[in-house]
Parts: sequence; C-alpha cells; structure tokens
Amino acid sequence: MAKRLTYLILAGLVLGIVVGWALNASIGDPERLKAIAGYISIVTQVFLHLIKMIIAPLVFGTLVVGIAHMGDTAALGRVGIKSIGWFIFASLTSLTLGLIISHLLQPGAALNLPLPAATAASGVDRSAFDAGKIILHIFPTSIVDAMATNEILQIVIFSIFFGVAITAVGEKAKPLVTAAEALTAVMLKITDYVMRFAPLAVFAAVTATLAEQGPGVIGKLAYFMGSVYLGLGLLWALLGLFAFFIIGPRVVELAREIREPILLAFSTASSEAAFPRTLEGLERFGVPNRIASFVLPLGYSFNLDGSMMYMTAASLFIAQAYGIHLDLGTQIAMLLTLMITSKGIAGVPRASLVVIAATLSQFNIPEAGLLLVLAVDHFLDMGRSATNVVGNAVASAVVAKWEGGLAPSGRGELEAPSS
Repeated sequence: MAKRLTYLILAGLVLGIVVGWALNASIGDPERLKAIAGYISIVTQVFLHLIKMIIAPLVFGTLVVGIAHMGDTAALGRVGIKSIGWFIFASLTSLTLGLIISHLLQPGAALNLPLPAATAASGVDRSAFDAGKIILHIFPTSIVDAMATNEILQIVIFSIFFGVAITAVGEKAKPLVTAAEALTAVMLKITDYVMRFAPLAVFAAVTATLAEQGPGVIGKLAYFMGSVYLGLGLLWALLGLFAFFIIGPRVVELAREIREPILLAFSTASSEAAFPRTLEGLERFGVPNRIASFVLPLGYSFNLDGSMMYMTAASLFIAQAYGIHLDLGTQIAMLLTLMITSKGIAGVPRASLVVIAATLSQFNIPEAGLLLVLAVDHFLDMGRSATNVVGNAVASAVVAKWEGGLAPSGRGELEAPSS
C-alpha cells in the first residue's frame, strides 16, 4: 500500500503541474484565476485540516508512551541531551551551508536594486516575533487549548511532564500507559484512512498554485530558487553522509522508508502533513518507539534544517540585491541570530518569513526586500518542508544508534497499521 500511495502522490504532483499550467495559459483574467485557485485549494485545506486533527493526540500519545517505556528520568535526560546536541550541530551545518552557497553563487548581486524608502515594509506580520512572547509561548496554560490550536511545542512540554509523572507514580499509572498506547494505535489507523486522500490533495495544491502564479513567477527568480534548491540538495547529501558515518549503509534503507513522507511534505509544502507517516517509517526502520516518539516531536520545533538554510540564503540574497556589504563578523552574527530566533516558533504562520523579517531590521537590511522572495516562497517552502522531514528522520535514527536501540528493519516497537 505504501509504495502504491507514493506513486499516486507522484502522479498527482505531475498531473497538478500540467493542469495548473494549462489553466494559467488558457485563462487570462488574474481575478478569475485567483477565484478558481481558491476553490481548488479547498481540497488541500480539507486534507491539511484532517492531518492537523491527528497530530495533537498522536504527539501526546506517542510521547507519553515513549517516556513511560524509557523507565527512568535519567534515560530521558540522556536522550534529550543527545537530541539537543544533534539539533545544534545540524542547525549550524544548515546555516553555514546557506552562507557558503550565497557567497559562491551570489544570486542577488545582478539585481542592483535601489534602496527602498526607510518606511517601506514587507507586509509580513512580525508581532509574533518577540523574545519574551516566544519564551512564554513555550509553556502551556492549558493542554486543552494547546491541543485545540495544535501548538506542538506546548504539547511536547505537557507530555514530558505527564510522562515523567507516570514513571514516578509507577504501577498505579499503568492504566494511563495502556490508554496512551491504545490512543496511539487508533490515531495511526485514522492516519491510514486520511492518507488515502493525499494524492488528491497534492494534485489540488499544485494545480491551484500554478494556476494562480503561473510559470512566469518561477522564471523571474529562477537563479535564486536554483541556488536554494542546490543548497538543500547539498544539505541532504551532508545529512546522509553524517548518518552513514553513524548508522552505516542502512542509511539507504532509511531513505527508502521515509520517501513517502518526503514527497508528501514537498507536494503540500507542509512538514506537519508528513509527521504521522514519518513516525511510522522510522519505526519500520527500527528506531524504538520510545526514541522516535520523543525526538521527532522535539525536532519539529528545534530542528528545522531546511528552514534555517533557506533563512540564511534569503537574508543574504536580499542584502546582495540592494548592494549592501556585510562583513564576515556581521554575517556570523546574523547566522547565530537566525539559529536562536528560529527555535520554538514552529506554530507561527509562515515562520521562516517572520524570522527573516525580524532579522533584517537588526542588521540594517531593508525589510521591504522580503517582497522579492514572497512571490516564490511557496515553491521554496516545498523544498524546505521536505528537508525538515529528512533532518528529523536522520536525527531520530542517529539518537537511536547512540542509545544502542536501533533494531533491525521492521522491528520497531510500534507497528504501522496494516492496510
């Protein structure tokens, strides 16, 4: 079923390109195209709503079960430290690669744009970017509210407290562990049902985007897009190489197990859409449930490798477009700023753009320059979403190997539901 679904998603992607391009070419009225794209995209929005319906209970169930199965807080702390250590290493790699690619290819240098007025704005809402608000936002005031709004990081925090408390209580809390295991099994079965609609959702997403934007928007910024995708491709290669040094030749098997969630994230431009299938793929690969269910949700807030590489490339592209010279020290400071400010804002809409907008003003780069990349942001979001899936899958496999818990293929503790 998994292989057939992958082919169907790929077919939906190709068919969406053809239909979307045809609609854009045959209908000259932009307003009419926008209206048609709006109706078509309803299908994708319904699918993403169904996916979001699954994520909160699935993250809660898997994380609680994973912590309970670790057996003690020492093991939890050890896995947490190893996970954060890998996240920092991967983040620095992503940011540095974005810096190198931008310097070598200089995608914005040929634009020679005049500096905009000091009062010009990008139109991206930066109100969500505030250090104090971000820190407070990490900690939930109500788990019900956190689940209702799909605040992944808040759910993770509550689940960690809940799981640690279950471990401390011991035998009396065993029924809660059983309930969490049952909840996870049910949510995976629901995932199986929802995923059957993925090819249709992918077709609608690609059709709507190309119908409204047209292929021309890609041509105008093709060099910048090509630079970003080259960087993302190199990042995939580096992550695969790091994984090879740690888990060996089985990295090929890992790639095979996560190819469906990668394609799904790319097609829908949503990492969230791929979360349930990534979890299943990791467990088929042999990552123990107690590790996969802990590292993967944590990675969705702290290990957005594709997004970080894109944020570096986009920031330097805008500086180059306006002819603004940044010395090496300033660029390193920018990288560190992006690394810190990108953590914990996964729930912010268009989070990468929000972080970029806030960072530009700190380094005297016109915020209005963000308008240069807004037109192709969706197409770039597809690549960075897929890269985020790759980064989190590699992180889970690496931590499992370090913990000595990487099982042979198909021996994960939580089996995916059969179709």
